Amino acid sequence: MKHRIHEVIYEADTKAGKFFDVILLIAILASILFVMLESIESINNTYGTFLNIAEWVITILFSIEYILRIISVKKPWNYIFSFYGIIDLLSTIPKYVSLILLGSHNLAALRALRLLRVFRILKITRYIGESNKLLLALRSSRAKIAVFLFFVLILCIILGTIMYMVEGSENGFTSIPTSVYWAIVTLTTVGYGDIAPGTPLGQLIASAIMILGYAIIAIPTGIVGAEIMKSTIPTNTQGCPNCLRDTHQDGAEYCYHCGDKLNE
Repeated sequence: MKHRIHEVIYEADTKAGKFFDVILLIAILASILFVMLESIESINNTYGTFLNIAEWVITILFSIEYILRIISVKKPWNYIFSFYGIIDLLSTIPKYVSLILLGSHNLAALRALRLLRVFRILKITRYIGESNKLLLALRSSRAKIAVFLFFVLILCIILGTIMYMVEGSENGFTSIPTSVYWAIVTLTTVGYGDIAPGTPLGQLIASAIMILGYAIIAIPTGIVGAEIMKSTIPTNTQGCPNCLRDTHQDGAEYCYHCGDKLNE
């Protein structure tokens, strides 16, 4: 029975596993929708009872799922204290805590805690092999991206200082930090418009920064894209029932981390 439960809950290679993933995803999206609707006063006043009942139903389903995840692995503490285990617990207990802690200020805090259910969506990434490639690419390119961001920061400081010297306080560039803020907003193509150059030279520099912004945005994409092309992570969704590791090679019979036998 434990073997069957683990196969359904932790893996997506079978019809039952895929069906469970779909039902779980629908429940997660529904819980997020109910929390969002509950924050709208007019809807909460009219449908508050229905939303409360629906949240209780979903909370009970999440509780059952949490218990099944614990009993279906050989080392329950590995799951309980894992990232996803903590998120699962935090997304479930607030509804139960609301039975004990009464009062508007406490309920507001509990409502904020219940928004942690949004992070349950992260659980679906363990069933999508391509996400493993993306995570590996980000991890492999973190040094390059860090150097790139450091370069951008230096560039913004230089450009902000130049704009402070060119424009001056009469055009809103009252200090170097303010000018650096403007350079960051302009370079990232956000463009709030709260500060704008007024001199022809300042406008020329601003135009160059805007054009430069498009090139700068493309660089991290190229770095990560190159690492993704190098990635050879398999799309196998099998999870080890002993240590919960995934990303096993296709056709693997034993866990690459602990050596425990995998489900067929």
